[in-house]
Amino acid sequence: MRLVLASASPARSRLLSTSGIAHSTMVSGVNEEAATAALGAAATPTDIAQSLAQAKAQAVAQYMDRSDPRRTYVIGCDSVLDMDGRALGKPIDAADAARRWQAMRGRTGALRTGHTVIDVQANVWVNAVQSTVVRFGSPDDDEVLAYLASGEPMTVAGGFTLDALAAPFIDSIDGDPSNVVGLSLPMLRTMLRQLGVRWTDLWTQATP
Repeated sequence: MRLVLASASPARSRLLSTSGIAHSTMVSGVNEEAATAALGAAATPTDIAQSLAQAKAQAVAQYMDRSDPRRTYVIGCDSVLDMDGRALGKPIDAADAARRWQAMRGRTGALRTGHTVIDVQANVWVNAVQSTVVRFGSPDDDEVLAYLASGEPMTVAGGFTLDALAAPFIDSIDGDPSNVVGLSLPMLRTMLRQLGVRWTDLWTQATP
């Protein structure tokens, strides 16, 4: 078997690697802003996360060789922070990131991650969205400014991380922590099983 992660996210790739799952990566090239706009104003954060995950997986799957004797599975993911029904992806700029942190401090949101797994040879796929409640702490203005200066919030959905510099600013979560990082490992295991793949069998696979 061969697993291909349709993502440029080092955090998602690291989650798979540390879980013993060999994989390769390919950037989808999907224009997230345009794809989101095409969904219309009525689209929910869940709709957006799932639609983008599927678009990314399909964009990469089209480049896979269906005649490859190895069974190939493409994984697409997309995460947004749901704050009061509003989907927050990566901040547009530092000012946007600052406004978000001012609004998020001391509040609760939900990290929604859409997942799509495509069995390339069979041309079938499964979709699912995982949600994790995130309770933000109350970093002071100097701490927020220091975090913004690090550049990290500009590269991640919602403008925060659970596994890097922003971790001390997250008071608690309810749900799967790997989902907040960008890929729900328990959900991915279930989705692969739906396609006939045992998670533990992937531990024995050679690096693609």
